[in-house]
Amino acid sequence: MNEINILILSAGRRVELVESFKNAARKLNLISNIVAGDCSDTAPALYFADKACKLPHISDPEYINAIIEICNIENISLVVPTIDTDLLLLAKNKEFIEANSNCKLLISDTRVIEICRDKINTQLFMEENNFGIPKMYTIEEILNNRDMEFPLFIKPKSGSSSINTFKVNNYNELKIYNSLISDPIIQDFMEGEEYTVDVFLDFDSTIITIVPRLRLATRSGEISKGRIIRDREIIEDVSKLMKKLKPIGHITVQLMKTRKGIEYIEVNPRFGGGAPMSIQSGADSCANLFRLLMGQKLEYNENFKDNVTFLRFDSSVCVDENLELIKW
Repeated sequence: MNEINILILSAGRRVELVESFKNAARKLNLISNIVAGDCSDTAPALYFADKACKLPHISDPEYINAIIEICNIENISLVVPTIDTDLLLLAKNKEFIEANSNCKLLISDTRVIEICRDKINTQLFMEENNFGIPKMYTIEEILNNRDMEFPLFIKPKSGSSSINTFKVNNYNELKIYNSLISDPIIQDFMEGEEYTVDVFLDFDSTIITIVPRLRLATRSGEISKGRIIRDREIIEDVSKLMKKLKPIGHITVQLMKTRKGIEYIEVNPRFGGGAPMSIQSGADSCANLFRLLMGQKLEYNENFKDNVTFLRFDSSVCVDENLELIKW
């Protein structure tokens, strides 16, 4: 393969991810264009990519056809989704996109996406396969039980980025939050150390890397400070989970180590916002994707730096009245 071009969908603020793909291509001496697509022409990541394209909003009936058109124009080898709302639509259209272009779509099958995107489906999958997860309740069960122990936790069943998630301290708070959230689920409140785990699997769901990151600080549901910790218990439990779930590509798992053991919060079958931390530590999912596209066979490894801390920050991009990048 002479040229391996990557299309990153809903690129938004994913500057670090764009840069990670560009760095991986340089490291492997590849000819590659990283193309960033977004429905907004002011998405910051567009100005760091090799090429940028404007795509329709996901709700537009022409969204899938627009992806195919860009793939054919830019000779795209791999399409990389980045946001939860894209995932089910892309999974359902995976065969159609791949049949009408020369690209692969980095998306797990529909079964996996349906398990991960619906928190009730996630709950049932974890319980059926004996993985730790906080007990779930219906609102009726709680209101009819005056001896219910608080605190509890309430969140939307298809939510993301910690939007509309609340600790519930009493019955009055429960009634208020329940009225604010559409399709909520209610669970026992977890306490302990929270981890994000970056997992990379090849196109046959073979695990290549598992990197636990202790969440030291978050902002708007996304990690802002994190420490890589080679926690053997987490690595082994997440490995068992991946072998049951069988996703592909880069997967972001959130869990907590509580007094009961490992309890899972959610599984996001895509690159998480903090994925570049694990990539920079040595578990380079971007380079691994290039290697797979070149036909290389990868094996499980733990060649990442342990006990390193990452501190994330904001930066700015300046554009003129024509939305052309200004370089100072």
